[in-house]
Amino acid sequence: MSAAAHCRFCGASLDKLVVDLGEMPLANAYIAEENISRPEPRFPLRVFVCGVCFLVQTDADIPPGDIFSDYAYFSSYSQGWLDHARHYCETMTARFGLTAASRVIEVASNDGYLLKDFVAAGIPTLGIEPARNVAEVARAAGVPTQSLFLTEETGRRIAREFGPADLVVANNVLAHVPAINDFVEGLRRLLADHGVLTIEFPHLAELIVHAQFDTIYHEHFSYLSLAAVERILAAHDLRLFDGERLPTHGGSLRLYAEPRTSSSRPESERLAQIRAAEHNVGVTRMDYYDGFSRKVASVIAGLRSFLKRARGENRTIIAYGAAAKGNTLLNACGATAADIACVVDRNPHKQGHYLPGSRLPIRAPAAIDAARPDYVLILPWNLKAEIMAQTKHISAWGGRFVVPIPELTVLDP
Repeated sequence: MSAAAHCRFCGASLDKLVVDLGEMPLANAYIAEENISRPEPRFPLRVFVCGVCFLVQTDADIPPGDIFSDYAYFSSYSQGWLDHARHYCETMTARFGLTAASRVIEVASNDGYLLKDFVAAGIPTLGIEPARNVAEVARAAGVPTQSLFLTEETGRRIAREFGPADLVVANNVLAHVPAINDFVEGLRRLLADHGVLTIEFPHLAELIVHAQFDTIYHEHFSYLSLAAVERILAAHDLRLFDGERLPTHGGSLRLYAEPRTSSSRPESERLAQIRAAEHNVGVTRMDYYDGFSRKVASVIAGLRSFLKRARGENRTIIAYGAAAKGNTLLNACGATAADIACVVDRNPHKQGHYLPGSRLPIRAPAAIDAARPDYVLILPWNLKAEIMAQTKHISAWGGRFVVPIPELTVLDP
């Protein structure tokens, strides 16, 4: 670590290492066929915890434009995620009385997977999506979208042009911003005086207890707890009034905030319960993070052992899900095409490419039927129920599923 590494939020020196995963390629830098012989850039992937504000973060300094300007992730290829988004729209519309006179803005709106439901309900919406290729898909689906990065300056401009928002949606984006203060100030500038901001993110406490280290990759600059996020929001005159636990991404939080100047909504009991639970497990104690590296090493060893054993027995393995988290896992284990025949994914934008690092070819799911593998390794383990339901027919030839996190488990269809 450079002696100049400092906390993205409070500026304190980062001295406490949580885990060091070595040098990794960018997790979403999928390789085209014509580039397969070229070397990939690799960057250190290390996570630290700030001893002042307890924001867990990488010390990487990769410009967001290098990661997000052309992006391979499209939200609409997971039915479970579409169902989650639809339920969110229905719930927020009813709870906050959203109508055709309201405004909804989503930051990191991807391909319009969520806002399309607000559009269908006749509620004015605007998406903010820096990846131009993804934003084009959203606009084609009828979701107004601007291709830019949210900052204080762009937040002010959008609020002037579009009008301040009654609801600002920030799902799984706060972790993706290196300049976290500028970004959160941008969120504040988007909000109407009595507007509501909702933020969803994978919960740090789940990452630690279940060894979910594969969610660590360069585009995730931060790993978030309620304690850290509450401090960050408060620094930008945003006040939490509610929170809830979600099953998404292996255990997430959804937090509700409003401008501190309005303070019109009472704090919920469930927010207080999450806050107390974090305090009890020790999220704001430095020793809470001791031992995480050992958990990570155990998961890596378990998958390496399985791959070695399967290869020795001439068993065929196909991975399911060309997900960024899978790339962290495979590269940490040193897996290659000698261990795993290929990876399949429903996203046609990834098919025909290769995974970064491991160089596994990405195929359509039909490759499973053609190869009839002995094992299907589920890389996006948070979607294992959906994936197992889609591919349960592997039982016809005796195929089995492998789930690597939090410990390697072999499952029958």
